[in-house]
Amino acid sequence: MVQVEIINIGDELLIGQVVNTNASQMAQKLNSYGFNVLATSVIGDNKNQIRESLDIALKRADCVLITGGLGPTKDDITKKILAEYFNSDLIINTEVEEHVKSYFTRKQLPFTETNRAQALVPEKCKVIFNPVGTAPGMCFEKNGKLIVSMPGVPFEMRLMMDRVIEIMQTFFNQHTKILHKTLLYANIGESFLSDMICDFEDNLPDYISLAYLPKSNTIRLRLTAKTDEDIDLETILDEKSKQLIALTKNYFMGFEIDNVATILGERLKSLNKTLSVAESCSGGYISHLITANAGASQYYKGGVTAYANQTKENILGVEKDVLLKFGAVSKEVAEQMSEGVKKALNTDYSIATTGIAGPEGGSEEKPVGTVWISVASDKNKVAEKYFFPTTRDNFIERVSNQALLMLIKLINEENPI
Repeated sequence: MVQVEIINIGDELLIGQVVNTNASQMAQKLNSYGFNVLATSVIGDNKNQIRESLDIALKRADCVLITGGLGPTKDDITKKILAEYFNSDLIINTEVEEHVKSYFTRKQLPFTETNRAQALVPEKCKVIFNPVGTAPGMCFEKNGKLIVSMPGVPFEMRLMMDRVIEIMQTFFNQHTKILHKTLLYANIGESFLSDMICDFEDNLPDYISLAYLPKSNTIRLRLTAKTDEDIDLETILDEKSKQLIALTKNYFMGFEIDNVATILGERLKSLNKTLSVAESCSGGYISHLITANAGASQYYKGGVTAYANQTKENILGVEKDVLLKFGAVSKEVAEQMSEGVKKALNTDYSIATTGIAGPEGGSEEKPVGTVWISVASDKNKVAEKYFFPTTRDNFIERVSNQALLMLIKLINEENPI
């Protein structure tokens, strides 16, 4: 199997000013095509660090992918260092120059000497054109190994990776197959789930592994099949997934997703049902998760962020006496919020949240982290109390995921799969 090392360059990554999303996105892409990521590293815009990192990577990997340091400014030094590293002169690539000129013409901006410098590339490299930017990618070969440098801008890197994968497949004649299948679970602890499927896990063949990925009230089980043999991995993983579901059906939520909003959306679309949301403590985050999915307009009618009690009364119809008697963070208010938004927006289902995100505002009776969540349909209404004593942002994320999970459970109870 081809071993790949990823090097991400940029001082902004080291100081935490920019989150390094490139490594994870590159690794996922590489893995899906059968390339094994051996290591990743983040280094600064420093000549010695770049050279040392390349020396180390080339000793243990078949292919090294680099991002960052390819812009037009003086701190972008990767191109110059690679030219030195491969003992190559920098030359103007006329095709790249025309591409850069065209880029600035389209934007009605002047073409300067600084911009022209983007067309300078090491003579020994193979240029990979950048369809959405000015910095080209560069591909080098050395002692049977492949070294590729790409821009650090994430969307530029992502588009360039498709071409990089093609180059790698040809260069290494890659035949390894890797396939993943991910199952989502909720309302069960990781250790309990592990005990439930221990025999299944022990009897997996050598080329299939199982990983536990807990996140925000959920657990993802990822089955990974990896082999050079000519076997039908998809059929095998489908069968293993069916075995898992049979063992864990009371907690299984769905397949291949990173957040439960995707599953909820698919269920609502399949049933031709609609949804509305009333949020207090989650502050619109549930709506964000829902609308992050393409096609959400088919089932999501809208939401109300009812932070103030007056908004709960005037928009959602929560009774003032109920607010005074039970307080905003209560079962009664949560239920009236879910009923109110469902009626106001005329939907089949609704979600409501009301709680104390903190770090202030709690009491002995209702400490920070307390939340009531209500979900409703034409037939049923459910309200549950939860306690998430954590940071404010994590509280909002956990509340939002739990609310979506509650509605999925209600939908599945009313419409068994």
